[in-house]
Amino acid sequence: MSNTPKTSDLELRTTGYGHPDAAKLAAEVQQEYVRRYGDIDQTSMHEDHFDPPGGLFVVGYLDGEPVACGGWRAKEADADGLRAGDAELKRMYVVERARGRGLARALLRHLESTARGAGRTRLVLETGTEQPEAIALYASEGYLPITKFGFYKHSEQSVCMGKPLDG
Repeated sequence: MSNTPKTSDLELRTTGYGHPDAAKLAAEVQQEYVRRYGDIDQTSMHEDHFDPPGGLFVVGYLDGEPVACGGWRAKEADADGLRAGDAELKRMYVVERARGRGLARALLRHLESTARGAGRTRLVLETGTEQPEAIALYASEGYLPITKFGFYKHSEQSVCMGKPLDG
């Protein structure tokens, strides 16, 4: 019998982006970006971007330890192709020791459900070419390429994807 925690052991808590566990994991994901891209993500992020009903930030726990995080924030129509009703996925991250267990997929599905419940009609995201596992996860969950948006819209390494949240 394996002692590896199952996806069902993941406890998702809405913490807000300013919670100490969220801040710890967000700092770790920034270091992941440094390793992969040479710098932190320069996208503007503020705690209040994730305050309901215009956003949500979640931390995932295994045995009381924070191991995953992610959130969404409401977006409105703009010249880059974003639409009224969009929500942007931000700071999806699973600590290295907990990867490969389906935690990111469970977290993503939870964020989709909460965004849909808040009346958002599409989830959009920006990731990068140096995160092939993230691109594969999103593609396997029905995300398709969309017009680039945001801080990195002119970067060759930027990959933007979106998924309608109907049904």
